[in-house]
Amino acid sequence: MKVKNKLRLGFGFLFIVVLFFGAICLFYINEISNSAKIILKDNYESLNFSRDMRTILDENTLPLNPSAVTAFEKQLVKEEHNLTERGEKETVQGLRAAFTQLQQPGVSTIQQALIEKTARRYLRDIEAVNMRAIVHKNDQARASVDKATLFLGLAGSIAFLVLFSFSVNFPGIISTPLNALLIGIREIGNKNYNKRIHFEKNDEFAEVAGAFNDMASRLNDWENSNLSKIMSEKLRIETIIEQMHDAIIGINEKQEILFINTAAKNILNLSNQKSEGKSVAEIAKNNDLFKSILEEGKAGRPFKIVLEGKDSYFQLEASEIAVPNLSPDQAAAIAIAKKSAGKVYILRNITEFKELDEAKTNFIATISHELKTPISAIKMSAKLLADNRVGELNPEQEQLVQHISGDAERLLKITYELLDLSQVETGNIQLNFVSTKPEQIVDYAVKAVKFEADQKGIVIEQSIAANASNIHADLEKTAWVMINFISNALRYSAPKSKISVQVTAKGNMVEFSVKDSGKGIDPQYQQRLFDRYFQVPTDGQNKSGSGLGLAISKEFIGAQGGEIGVESEVGVGSRFYFKLPVANA
Repeated sequence: MKVKNKLRLGFGFLFIVVLFFGAICLFYINEISNSAKIILKDNYESLNFSRDMRTILDENTLPLNPSAVTAFEKQLVKEEHNLTERGEKETVQGLRAAFTQLQQPGVSTIQQALIEKTARRYLRDIEAVNMRAIVHKNDQARASVDKATLFLGLAGSIAFLVLFSFSVNFPGIISTPLNALLIGIREIGNKNYNKRIHFEKNDEFAEVAGAFNDMASRLNDWENSNLSKIMSEKLRIETIIEQMHDAIIGINEKQEILFINTAAKNILNLSNQKSEGKSVAEIAKNNDLFKSILEEGKAGRPFKIVLEGKDSYFQLEASEIAVPNLSPDQAAAIAIAKKSAGKVYILRNITEFKELDEAKTNFIATISHELKTPISAIKMSAKLLADNRVGELNPEQEQLVQHISGDAERLLKITYELLDLSQVETGNIQLNFVSTKPEQIVDYAVKAVKFEADQKGIVIEQSIAANASNIHADLEKTAWVMINFISNALRYSAPKSKISVQVTAKGNMVEFSVKDSGKGIDPQYQQRLFDRYFQVPTDGQNKSGSGLGLAISKEFIGAQGGEIGVESEVGVGSRFYFKLPVANA
């Protein structure tokens, strides 16, 4: 039966019970009322009639006068029409006979007195009959009231018990299935997908239970399939992590080891113990290398570890593990889409690359050192050939000698840059820090490139701020950077143009800048200008360098605690700058 029909039957039953009880009450109230009416209407009127007839006899002398006879006759007729009790009719008939005899002429006074006495006796009998009837009917009415009270009490008790039972049991028809559904929903919320609900009755709740069971079954299937898939993927990922040559360590948000592969265990000397699930602090307490790896700021920088008596180099990479925020916390609303679930640390073994890099650096240093002497000899020989004391040269020979001198000069410059690069890569940069005036560096650089600027007719403007303090720097290497900036500006500037060299104070730093009005540098190349061996593509009109000058400049400025950068716009020109700390900072 449908719940809607159950509700209709329940409330219909309540209505019938109330209606039945009300009908019984009305019936018995009507019975009591009718009993009271009978007493008042019949017997009470008979008593009034008797009383009025006695009053007439009492107030008049015999024989009765016509008006008294008329009044007596009127009351007697009324009494004759109100005969309600057993024996009352015979008594009234006797009273009628006595009244008739009393009216006959010729009746003596003595006979009239006897007849009056008889009439009075009949009147007393009428009153007695009606009084007995009143008492009897009163007893009957009281018995009816008692019976009605008992029956109404019994009916009320039965109705109360029925209604109480209904009020107790009928809500259970609705609440019991709802509670079962609530418990089932909570179990589903706790991921107990094996929960099922069964109702014996065929109603809407049974349909809801069927839908609930179907949902739970589908969720259970989905959970099992998902769990199987997740476990399979987990096993696959663990296998991949285990087979990787790089050391990998996973730490969850509770600072516990989530996973660690064999390579990491070998490096950290944790091969003989199970590390998964252990606290990071517990392992770091007895393992300085592990503690050092987890320190902030290590990521991205190579560091050395001695393994099996051999120097090995590693580079640490740290990545945050971000997962969707599925917290049921109401207060955490949708403020963030993801939350941190820990970190993954990867130790990349760069020993082989480090060895190759050192070999390359040593090779470049050796070759550069070996090339420096013959190139200097070629340059000197070209200079001697150009001397008129050796002999006159024809125009073609002079041009060839100039080309030889220019190429030798360029090769010698590249050689020196390679030697400087070797110092940078091996970490052997020798810096001589002194308190230096900014104008010393500018003058040094401008004088070094003055001949080249004069040949192209380029004017170098100098602007040194009055509030520019002395800097704490290596004079020669800083001047070398300035020379490199100005040389590049001269190379890419048009003849008879202008180059601006400025020195300005920037807080606790002093900024040196060189601005030209050349073609500018495309934004896609600006980020790579300070990379080693990178050269901006040219149109062939300008000779390109080695691609090392700006890279070496960056290393020199960085080693002195400064900053270096470029600002450029195609068609407008470029501005190269570097900043160094003031001497008293």
